[in-house]
Amino acid sequence: MITIISGTNRNNSVSAQVAKLYKKLLDEKQIESNIIDLADLPKDFVYTALYDNNGKNPEFNEFLTQLKASKKYVFVIPEYNGSFPGVLKAFIDGMEYPNSFQNKKCALVGISSGMQGAGLALSHMTDIFNYLGMHVLALKLKLARIEKNFNGEEVTDKLYSELLEEQVEKLIEF
Repeated sequence: MITIISGTNRNNSVSAQVAKLYKKLLDEKQIESNIIDLADLPKDFVYTALYDNNGKNPEFNEFLTQLKASKKYVFVIPEYNGSFPGVLKAFIDGMEYPNSFQNKKCALVGISSGMQGAGLALSHMTDIFNYLGMHVLALKLKLARIEKNFNGEEVTDKLYSELLEEQVEKLIEF
């Protein structure tokens, strides 16, 4: 099972659309996958599910259970102010440490409206996942100018399409 995480809690986000595309690519290869969209998180989870409240929020625990069922992940990470959304960090902080991610594997897909494709966000996430003991696939996609190169269902840029296919293949083999 591969779990794809849409890394923002923004409703109807491009991240969620890219996550659906990634799932479609995995489905075509007959790889079981599911999506966690952070827009579906309980609105109060930072107060009711973190730290001393870990394990006490039944709604948040469903996300934890879903995450634990996977050995591999794909994080679709939008660039927010030169890094990644704070809700993604809070979500990670809400997972059981270190068991949720230790010795598991992930691929990273960065998206941005600008020219950098969330490169700094991917670097920050790599540092966090290395600290947590998760293995990060070396091929990290940086999808810049996403609104120009993605129509909501498919990437319209040939290179991006090829890179997505390559990353999917590498993640399956990883």
